[in-house]
Amino acid sequence: MEMSQPTKVTVQAVIQAPVEKVWRYWTEPDHITKWNQASEDWHAPRAENDLRVGGKFQTRMEAKDGSMGFDFGGVYDVVNRHEAIGYTMEDGRRVDVAFVDQGNETKVIETFDAESTNPVEFQQAGWQAIMDNFKAYTEQN
Repeated sequence: MEMSQPTKVTVQAVIQAPVEKVWRYWTEPDHITKWNQASEDWHAPRAENDLRVGGKFQTRMEAKDGSMGFDFGGVYDVVNRHEAIGYTMEDGRRVDVAFVDQGNETKVIETFDAESTNPVEFQQAGWQAIMDNFKAYTEQN
């Protein structure tokens, strides 16, 4: 029986900051909790990050009204400082993040395996909203 390949979805942004700052804001828990939500009515009250190959991370995402929440986590497969991060989520899907140093700005390209429950367009919009929050937070702080 042949397994079908998951649909790959890409989101990206150009951040007006050098790659060192972008990397730090993307990977440090104190920063992750400030930007890792798709909309204003959600937040990330807790984040843990063991940034090394084989290391685990987990971010708690919750609706601000307490109506729902979930843990988002995985294990790192690739950690190339200031260049790339790759991880496998707890459900087995892959995510790859590239950091392209462009001097005073950094292009962040995130590609993930779509899940089969929600429409791909919905997933792409949610992940892009989080990327847009990351861009705004990084540029404003």
